[in-house]
Order: sequence, then structure tokens, then C-alpha cells
Amino acid sequence: MPQKLELLAPAKDAIHGREAINHGADALYIGPPAFGARVAAGNSLQDIEQLVNYAHLYHAKVYVTVNTLLYDNELEAAAQMIHQLYAIGVDAILIQDMGLLQCDLPPIELHASTQTHNASVERVRFLQDVGFKRVVLARETSLQQMAEIRKATNVELEAFIQGALCVSYSGQCYMSEYLTGRSGNRGCCTQPCRSSYDLLNSSGKVLRQNEHLLSLRDFSAAQHIGAMADTGIISFKIEGRLKDMTYVKNLTAYYRQLLDNMMAGNENYAHASSGRCTFFFTPDLERTFNRGFTDYFLQKRQPMASFATQKAIGKKVGTVSEINNNSLVINSNATFTAGDGLCFIDNNTMQGFLVNRAEGNRLFPNKMPQIKIGTVLFRNNDVAFEKELQKKSAERKIAVNIIFSNHNNEIILDVTDEEGYTASAHIEYTKTLATNIERARQQIAQQLTKLGDTCYELESFSDTTSEALFIPASVLNQLRRSAIEQLNMQRLKAAQPLPTPRIDNGQASVAAHLDYSYNVINGKAEAFYKKHGATTIESGIEVSHDFDGKALMTTKYCLRYELGQCLNFKNNDSISPDYLGALFLRNNQKLFLLQFDCNNCQMKIYCKKR
Repeated sequence: MPQKLELLAPAKDAIHGREAINHGADALYIGPPAFGARVAAGNSLQDIEQLVNYAHLYHAKVYVTVNTLLYDNELEAAAQMIHQLYAIGVDAILIQDMGLLQCDLPPIELHASTQTHNASVERVRFLQDVGFKRVVLARETSLQQMAEIRKATNVELEAFIQGALCVSYSGQCYMSEYLTGRSGNRGCCTQPCRSSYDLLNSSGKVLRQNEHLLSLRDFSAAQHIGAMADTGIISFKIEGRLKDMTYVKNLTAYYRQLLDNMMAGNENYAHASSGRCTFFFTPDLERTFNRGFTDYFLQKRQPMASFATQKAIGKKVGTVSEINNNSLVINSNATFTAGDGLCFIDNNTMQGFLVNRAEGNRLFPNKMPQIKIGTVLFRNNDVAFEKELQKKSAERKIAVNIIFSNHNNEIILDVTDEEGYTASAHIEYTKTLATNIERARQQIAQQLTKLGDTCYELESFSDTTSEALFIPASVLNQLRRSAIEQLNMQRLKAAQPLPTPRIDNGQASVAAHLDYSYNVINGKAEAFYKKHGATTIESGIEVSHDFDGKALMTTKYCLRYELGQCLNFKNNDSISPDYLGALFLRNNQKLFLLQFDCNNCQMKIYCKKR
């Protein structure tokens, strides 16, 4: 059997979710009314149910993110909500808090969220053994590690292919909680990684000033989709539950085309849902929100920071070739529009301006920037592209074959879709022969193949009646609508998820002592880990509020490497003396100690008490 490959898209709400389906998503992930890791992206159960019904017509799936850490007094409410999600036909839930595994849950498929720190064979095998159907791998996972995990486990593997990067391992960042009392593990991250910092050495010398030293470019695995599939990844995830409609449409369409091209003619892979998309625009990764791209650690460590800005930089559009009092001339093949936002990097800081008027490649900014000839310009607000995507930009259709026949005093319509689901509608009708045979047959074909407002498109139509019948258009329309409604019911019934009880095979075990990084903040999570071998468990930061000696971030990103001062790649003699001792970050007079674990290529950030 060929392996089905799933394109998984974000849905801020039901409207975004429908468009993601229309643009080729095989599955969606969406936030519930509460307990989701994006507190600003919650949705009502009614909206989720409507989205489930729409997605299931295409045999696409809907996953709900119940992936925050939960306090004791929240567990029952979360479990009740999961029962409600199961009742409306949700295909799976993503969770972070192991306390939920000690609750009375329905037999719904469970996915281990990336916040459960799924970065090793041992961790993924543990999650498999306690009953998860799927594991979302850490963003830091390399292609080699993916292959190793696949070889050692049989759980479904999901991996990110596009979107913003948290500088810390997911689930291992406590910086927001430390600075503001708002926990990223509780869905309220204030994104301190996007703030600006000074870098100081142990002498207090400022080595870098007011730069976004922890802000990463956005992730794109566009060049590695085939390699990821070869390692055993079956679900390809686009990040962005808070992103706008342009982002969802553009990126879903882009990766739909990429996956389709990769799978074309390859018998090892198959589509995970039904229908084919037609796009009315040309998808382009760079024309929607991005901070520049990195493939992160998929192959090897490489520069990945975005020191100059934490904001979108967009697509490179050309260089400045002429500067006048109130205009610029751009050496570019792009077309510019009034309202476009252009930006450039000057002295490691992003500067920008809006285009008031464009006369070909001569641009008239709203305010003339301090800029030089030869400066590279990027467009981070593309008015024409945004307008293009405000219109209908795609449609998705399931092919059907339609056969019209009659028997005695009945007319019959059989509709069979591309997967073999069949519906048949019958109407009693006294046979009346047509006087204009050609016109009668044309009307029958025309009325019975009107599929424009459905999810179907015609592949073939056959009229097998031996005589040309006169049938009013109203009767034909009723026959068609009845057959389509029945086909919809067939498809929705087939798409209902099967009960999936969680099975703990009893083989999973953890260390005797678990520290704060296991994020245990309720009694049921503590009981879960004790059942699997733990004897002492430190409370999670969200309940202990004890930051002393604890890493606020654990990252595979390394500031030494980004600045060309990596101790693994240079001899100490070639390292700048300023970087040989301890290093600190400073933000709003708060100091943070950087600790470098060069053996494991990791960096940790600690609060520094004065």
C-alpha cells in the first residue's frame, strides 16, 4: 500500500480553515474554546463542528490543539471539552499535559504536541508506548534524526515545513513566564525572543547593542520535502494559527503544488484526501509574511538569526540605481503599486517606507529614506498580491461520473465519485416523449450536470434512456440535488473517525528523578510519571515560580556560532579575546547569563542576579 502524505495547514478560525481546505490542505489544526497553546486563536465548538463537516466532505481531517499545561482545577473541564470534540467528529487532539492521560477521555486519536519536547528516539518511543497515535517532532530534528526515529518506532511522525521558529526547544522556554508571568506553555507567550538585546562580556563591555540577538529567520523545508518523506514523515505541517488569510492561502497552495509534483508518478505515495485544486494565482513563499528563510537543522548547522529585525522582510525586489529629491529608481523586474511597503537593512537595522506613487520603476516614497545607491530593497507589503488573494483564489473539486436512466415510471440518477462512493436518486415520473429529441436530451444533460455550487465536478455523463423524454427542469434539478445530498451523506459517513482507545503497552519508563523541564504542574501528571517509574518530580515553573539555577531557555541555536565565535569551529587563539569569558544578554536592565554546552551544541539562558 502506498503511504498517504498529509499537508497540514493552520486554521485561526473556521473561515481560514475552509480556505485552507479549498487550497489543498489534507488536514487542519485549530484551537478550541480553551486550553489551546495560542490563547488568541480559540474557536467555539459550533464553528469547529461546521469546519469538521466541510473538511470531511473532502475526507480531510481536523485536529484540535488542547495543548497547554493544565492546573488541577482545569483538568476536568478540559476532559469534558475533549468529549464534546469527540462527539462532533474531530479526528484527533494534540496535547502537551500528560495529566490528561489520567483523565476519563473518549476513544479519540491522540497526538503528542511539539511542546512535549520530541527531539530524540527515546522520547518518541516513550510517547508511542503510552498510547499516542502520532508525535509532532521538534523543529530542531535533522533529516538523519528523523530517519533514526522512524527506524526505531512505528508511531506516525509529523514535522514542520514552514513558519516562525521559536528559538528555544518547544516546551522548554520559561522566559515569558519569568519576565511577565505569562507562560508560553499556557498559551500566553509574550515572545521575548523577538525583543532586542545587548550582548556583554564578563568585563561589562558591550559587544553588540540593541539587536534582535534571539530572533530567528522563518523556517522553510521547501527544498527537502522529498527527503523528509523518504525518512518516514507522513504529515507536513505549516505553522501559523495567528496568521492572516493571505498567508494561509498562499502557503497551503504552494506546498500543495510541491507535494503533488513530488508524488506525481511515484507509486510509493498517495494523497491523504480527495479532490484536486485549481489555483487562480501563482503561489510564492516570499510574497507573504516572512523574516527571510532558513532550513534550520535539517541538514547541518548554518547561520539562522535575524539580528536586524524581528519583523517581516518579504521578498527581494531589486537595488536602488538612482536617487532624486523625491523619488528612487529601482533596478528591478517587479511591478510596484501605490501602498507597497519596501524595506532595507542599514547598519544592521531595518528601515522602510511606503510607496505613494509608482511610475514604472521610479518610486515616490511617502517620506524619502536615508538610502544609498546599490542598497538592496525588499517588499514586505505587496498590495497587488494581497488584492489578488482577497478574491476567490482557488477551488477544489471531486470528480464524479453521472448516469441517467429510467425504469418503468421512474427516472434514476446514479452518481459515483473518484473514490467509488455511489449515490442513487429515484423519482416517479410518468413517461412523456419529447417532440424535440435533441433539445430534450440537451436539457437533461445540462440540468443534471449543474454542479457549480457543490464540491464536485463532472468527469463523465451518460444518458442511457432508450427514448428521448420530456422532463421539466424542476424535476431534473430535484433529482440532481437528491443524488448529491445522498453522496454527501455517504462521504461524511465514511469520513467519521473510528474510535481509537489509547493503549499503554506498559513498556514505557522514565528516569527516577524528573526535573522542572518535564512541566508537571498537576497531580494527575505527577501520577502518570510515577506510574512509569519516576520517584521524585520537581514541580513545573508555572506552579513553583522558582527560576533560581534553572534555564529560562534551552536552545540548539548558538549565539557564539552566529557571531563567528564558535569554540568548536575555531581554535581559542582565533577567538576574539572579548568572547573568551562569560557572555550575558541585557534587556531593560535585566541580565541573562549564556551557558554554552559545546559537546551537545546547545545554548542555555539563565537569569542573572545582580
